[in-house]
Amino acid sequence: MSRVGKKPISIPKGVEVSIQGSKIVFKGAKEQKELETHGRVKVHVQDGLLSFESIDSQAQSRAYWGTYRALANNVVVGLSQGFTKVLEINGVGYKASVSGKNLEMALGFSHPVVYPIPAGIEMSVDKNTITIKGTDKQQVGQIAAEIREFRPPEPYKGKGIKYSDEVIIRKAGKTSKK
Repeated sequence: MSRVGKKPISIPKGVEVSIQGSKIVFKGAKEQKELETHGRVKVHVQDGLLSFESIDSQAQSRAYWGTYRALANNVVVGLSQGFTKVLEINGVGYKASVSGKNLEMALGFSHPVVYPIPAGIEMSVDKNTITIKGTDKQQVGQIAAEIREFRPPEPYKGKGIKYSDEVIIRKAGKTSKK
């Protein structure tokens, strides 16, 4: 059983945390985020630490305890440092560029693929890498997955869009009969 809920979250400088009923309000330098707990856990803020407490010892309550602690930690890290995903484009003629509020990609189709960049997300393209930055971990990961879905890497030549730390296991091609 995980004990994630027991670890308190240290609140860095530049992030303010307050509790309003069952909501936890986080204020960063640029934006404000809220986390609704629906009264499923007890939340305490003291001495620059944010700690969570389970309401009772049932399995469901302990699951909420760890979940809300992890979600709150993601908000604090997002407001203080931010999250980044890096995608690589591999393939002859495959390229990407940011123009205005759109990411335009040439991925071997008969038409260019245009992906609108959502609010709160920064994208940059350098040669064959796409860098996605934002304060919301879930949103950054979802956008990276949607872009990768346009042309997932194939196992024979490795062409397509992959995460920078992803390893593509290659398959052997056809062999001639002897």
